[in-house]
Amino acid sequence: MRLTRPFRSDPGATSAFQALNLDAPAAPISRGSRPFRAVVIGGGTGAPMSIRTLLSLGISTSAVVAMADDGGSTGILREEADVTPPGDIRKCLVAFAKNPDDPLVKVFKYRFAVARDHALGNLVLAGLEDACGSFPEAIAICERLLEAQGHVYPSTLDHVELRARTRDGALLQGQAVACHSKTALERVALVGEGGVVRPYWPALEAIRNADLIVLGPGSLFTSIIPNLLVPGVVDAIRASRGSVLFVCSLADVQGETWGLTAREHFEALADHGMDGLVDFMLVHSPRPVRSQNPVEQSFRAAVLPGRFGSMVDAAAATVDDDGVRRVNFTYDDLQAIQARGPMVLERNLADAERPTWHNPQAMHQAFGDVISMIEARRRR
Repeated sequence: MRLTRPFRSDPGATSAFQALNLDAPAAPISRGSRPFRAVVIGGGTGAPMSIRTLLSLGISTSAVVAMADDGGSTGILREEADVTPPGDIRKCLVAFAKNPDDPLVKVFKYRFAVARDHALGNLVLAGLEDACGSFPEAIAICERLLEAQGHVYPSTLDHVELRARTRDGALLQGQAVACHSKTALERVALVGEGGVVRPYWPALEAIRNADLIVLGPGSLFTSIIPNLLVPGVVDAIRASRGSVLFVCSLADVQGETWGLTAREHFEALADHGMDGLVDFMLVHSPRPVRSQNPVEQSFRAAVLPGRFGSMVDAAAATVDDDGVRRVNFTYDDLQAIQARGPMVLERNLADAERPTWHNPQAMHQAFGDVISMIEARRRR
C-alpha cells in the first residue's frame, strides 16, 4: 500500500525566518576595512533563527554547532554508520541558504517516510563525509550547493556523548534522553571516546574574531551549553573582543528546562563557564511595563529614542491564557541578572499565531538594537 505522504518537509519554528529578505538586507556594518562579524553558538532548532536574523541585518555571520545530537535520523546514522552528527549542521546550512525557495534547499529538508524518516540533507552530509573522508569538507560542499551566505563549524569533530544530572539527582545518558527529562536539568557534561574531546580549531578562530557572539535561542542544556563544554570554546569567547548576547528561550517546550525562570537560565549558563562573559541578555515578556533600568533608559534616550521596550515588575503567569508555559521573568530576576553584568533587554518576542515560536520581525528589531548599542559603546 502506498503511503499517503511519502515525503514531508522537516517542520520547525525556523521556517518563518526564511521569509526574512536576504536580497535587500540592511546596509552592512563595518569595522574599518572589514565587515562586522557575528558568530552564533547553538544547535539546530534555535541557532537558525539567529542566523537568519543576522543575515537580514547585513551582518557577516558564521555558526558553531553542538555535536552531541543522538536522536531521530541523526541518532540512527550515528549508531548504524558511525558518522559525525549531521542534523544540526544541516539545519544551519539551510538557514544560511541564499534562496530558501530553491528546490535544492527545499529538498534538503525533506524527510522520507519510506526510509525511516531520514532527512535527505542528513544522508547527503553522511555520504559526503564517507566519500571525502572529512566532515568539514562535506560541509563545505553543501555550503556551495546551497549558496550558503556564511560558514557552519562543528564545535568538535570527536564523537561525543552528553550526560546530565537533573535537579532531583537523576543521571541521564544521551542528548535525546536529557532533553526530554521529566525534571529540569542541573548540570551536563561531554564525554568523548577515550575520554578525549578536542575542539575544531576553525570554530575557535571564528569565535575569537567575532564582534558579536550570540548564544541561542534554543535548548539550553542540550544545544547551547554542549558547545561551551568543548575545551577552548569558553577561552575563545573570553579572548574575543566581541560582545556576547544570550537569547533566552521564551517558553518551556522540553523537559530539560521545565519550570526554570529566566534568571535560572542565566545562572545555568554562568555555572557552565559563562559567568562574567555575557554582555546582553534578551528576554521575552508578553506584558511589559515601564523600565526601571537607568542604563537602558540612557541608551534609549541617546541612541534609540522610542524603540526600546520595558522591563516587567511582576511575575508572569506560569501558564498563559493560550496554554503556553512561558519562561517566568520578574523585575527581581532583572535586578539579579544585571547585578552579575549583563544588560537585560525585554521584548515581546512570541509569534502571535504560534506562541512557542519567535517572531522574525521582533527578533530583527531586537538584534538591531543590540548592534546599535554595541556600536554606540564603541564610539564613546
